[in-house]
Amino acid sequence: MTQANATAVTAVDELNVSTGGTLTGPGRAAHGYDVVSFFAGSPAVGTDHFAVAHDGGTYRFATEANLASFKAQPEKYLPAYGGYCAFGASVGKKFDGDPMFWKIVDGTLYFNLNGDIQATWFKDIPGNIVKADAQWSKIRSSAVSSL
Repeated sequence: MTQANATAVTAVDELNVSTGGTLTGPGRAAHGYDVVSFFAGSPAVGTDHFAVAHDGGTYRFATEANLASFKAQPEKYLPAYGGYCAFGASVGKKFDGDPMFWKIVDGTLYFNLNGDIQATWFKDIPGNIVKADAQWSKIRSSAVSSL
């Protein structure tokens, strides 16, 4: 990743990040969770000691090895829909994606707003992903407040 990419600013609300800055730069993505850790089946909160700015968000990792894995292949680990709720995206909304309600489907990490929403999303995961993919192309660059 080039230095320019490390501090890139995305379009309005394309990435679900905390407000304010971090030691690394932009707001925390994935609520500060280590996105690589989900793929090992053990979600963990990351630390500022292992953090990197990527496309408008700061990703934190629990270990140096997870940081290295992310740097080598960030697209492999980024949550779908900028970390917003997968079910919300399927209905054209940008709801907060809570890392406590997650699932990996076909190698992609998805978050949902809460347990009730996730249960609804689970009723038709493939169909909801198709809907969310179609909606995301329309809402990706839209401000949360406009949806």
